[in-house]
Amino acid sequence: MKVLSVHDLKPEDSLRLDFDEGAFDSQAAWESELEPFLRTLEAYANGWMPDVVQGKRRRKYTRSSFWKAEEEERNGTGASLGLYRTKWPALDMTLRLPFPPSPPELGVSISVQPLSLFADAKRCLDFVEMVRAWASHYPVTHAAAHSLADLGLADSPLFGRDMQTSIRDGFDKLYELFWLNVFGPKLVEAVGRERMLSTPAWRVEELPNGCVLLVTWPTAADFASDEARLAQARAYCHLRPDLDFATVLRTLRERSATLAPVEPRFHPDVAPLLSRVVDDVAIHERQRKIAELNAFEPPEPEEWRPADAALPPDVADPQRELEHYSYLAELLVALLHTKVPSVFKATPESLTDVDYQFWHESFPRVFEREHIDAHAVPAIGAYLGQILIRHLGGRWIPRQRLEETQVLVGGRVWFPFARAWRYMRSCQSLLDASLTQLYRVAERHRG
Repeated sequence: MKVLSVHDLKPEDSLRLDFDEGAFDSQAAWESELEPFLRTLEAYANGWMPDVVQGKRRRKYTRSSFWKAEEEERNGTGASLGLYRTKWPALDMTLRLPFPPSPPELGVSISVQPLSLFADAKRCLDFVEMVRAWASHYPVTHAAAHSLADLGLADSPLFGRDMQTSIRDGFDKLYELFWLNVFGPKLVEAVGRERMLSTPAWRVEELPNGCVLLVTWPTAADFASDEARLAQARAYCHLRPDLDFATVLRTLRERSATLAPVEPRFHPDVAPLLSRVVDDVAIHERQRKIAELNAFEPPEPEEWRPADAALPPDVADPQRELEHYSYLAELLVALLHTKVPSVFKATPESLTDVDYQFWHESFPRVFEREHIDAHAVPAIGAYLGQILIRHLGGRWIPRQRLEETQVLVGGRVWFPFARAWRYMRSCQSLLDASLTQLYRVAERHRG
């Protein structure tokens, strides 16, 4: 059963909920203890209800399939279940259930994409009511729902701490205020219950177990609007009177500006590659990356000569060399075919897929330089040369030295092995000297 992954959709912001350390009775019958959780989810997951539950395998969501998955996932320390959707919007939901001697703390994480789904006030109200019901039954240390992109800019959950400190201390004090917040009794008392209940926010409610629910604004999707940022800053500075309102508001507005959409205007020779690069970065870095790559101008390829200045063949057996180039190209296919299936097709589009995969893996940085130069560079150069021949009508001009080997296309000869060597110098050179760009330039000059 195929579920809809966030990777199947255009990269967009998500609504992220982290509901941590919800207390529950792990000694009680699990069905009775989790009944309120499931009942609330089914009542309030307005437009994004999971239809798949995953234990050892995926099943259509029903109560019985949920319990089957829970039984499958039980181990010595607990169980972790995934809940997903098969159609838009995308959902990635994890439910964590610990066993003794681990603390009896239920954990839930939810990502719903796109965030724009929560421009609807009724859907947002339902989401708030769902979290309220969960927090009333499973009192938490802290819970928050907010834009995934803005969480990234806020450095959540580290908040400037190292990973070990973050894991040790958790949300032990008020580091940030988000769209929806649930504060456990310890946090409430640390801030002051009276102060917290008097926060200027869209909704502030004390729950029966001493937790406090606080929602800054009616809808989650417009968190970055100036009105929502003003509300967020007012509430945050009320709870943290040590903070300067002007400074907090300026920081929030800067985050909104960072997330403001930037129209891609990439250099046409490498636009397909740069689009893939942008899609690979974290959602909170996406707009800055688009702006950076809009200004990117790849250097003109240097690996060519006019056809009348071509180096003549200097090998004893040209046919044997051509067979060797084919063998080298097959080595690249063998290296990448699992991650880049299009490499079998050997098309111009395959070059872009290869470029992206090497960039995605940080290949020049991760792998040993000796092996890159001895094995990857010859395979890449041969593969590039074969595509120039197949799609642009080129022909090999073999040379004893691979870096001098040329492909004649129209009025120019190209040096694919020299290009591959330059290409593999660094992660940045994968973009500066991409295979995609050389092919496009060769295509323009073949006439």
